[in-house]
Amino acid sequence: MLDLTEPRFPIIFRAPGLQNDASSGASARADERAKVATMPKMKTNKAAAKRFRITGKGRVRRPKAGGNHGMQEKSRKRLRRLRKNDMVHTTMEKHVKRLLPYG
Repeated sequence: MLDLTEPRFPIIFRAPGLQNDASSGASARADERAKVATMPKMKTNKAAAKRFRITGKGRVRRPKAGGNHGMQEKSRKRLRRLRKNDMVHTTMEKHVKRLLPYG
């Protein structure tokens, strides 16, 4: 008959870095559990982070389009207007804020 109470092979190998006293082993396991229990961080969409900023009131600010090249053909008044920032429309704010979880 096979005896299942005793292990068939004695445990000879120990994991490197573990000590024999029980107190250090318990604290090491507690540290491991603390690392595992934390939730993962959400990733910021970097393309959106370069284009949008969140204001103090929670609105989303964006630069105006058309201010990168072809300046000679645009009037001075138009270029002055393009320098300023604009706000993202309220219907699109939720979409942008989803891309910037810590913004």
